[in-house]
Amino acid sequence: MVRNGMPARALLPSTLMTTYDRPFGRYLEDFVVGDVYKHWPGKTITEYDDHLFCMITMNHHPLHTNEWFAENETVHKKNVVVGNLVYSLVLGMSVPDVSGSAIANLEVESLTHKMPTFHGDTIYAETKVLDKRESASKPDRGVVTVETKGFNQRGEEVCYFRRKVMVWKRDSAPPRQRPYSENVWANSPSPSHTTGERFPR
Repeated sequence: MVRNGMPARALLPSTLMTTYDRPFGRYLEDFVVGDVYKHWPGKTITEYDDHLFCMITMNHHPLHTNEWFAENETVHKKNVVVGNLVYSLVLGMSVPDVSGSAIANLEVESLTHKMPTFHGDTIYAETKVLDKRESASKPDRGVVTVETKGFNQRGEEVCYFRRKVMVWKRDSAPPRQRPYSENVWANSPSPSHTTGERFPR
């Protein structure tokens, strides 16, 4: 079994192959209070992103979708990205490092939009571990409290939230599975049988 990105050796007919399972989330034992996760990569929010999110969520406020209105009737004189998109983006950036293996996202304790985000801004995020504890009723899991900050390309903090996540203990977590056989590479030719240059010059 492969977990948390640790390689496993698999002996195939003519070569020794290393298999890597991408880490996604963490188990209770992996969290250390005070640790900081610098999420990667960032994302530029386009006008299209903002409009699509507004239409999907039925938020038709002209501050986000009407350029003329924003220029003539708002304090910023241009469209502002809807706050829930910024929050959702920052939250999503944290998932591979924090809650990708979680049982449940229990609570968002606080959410603050500290500065407006505009079309063309690029958002980055970081998360700090505040607390972790074992479950009082179920010994196979625990609860982790984290805070996450979102920043724009100018280094300004635009979004902050704190949340609680229920996560598995490592030995109790269900194994990662895929809907196909483990030996899909069994008939691949070994590197010694390939010809030609690996990279073009």
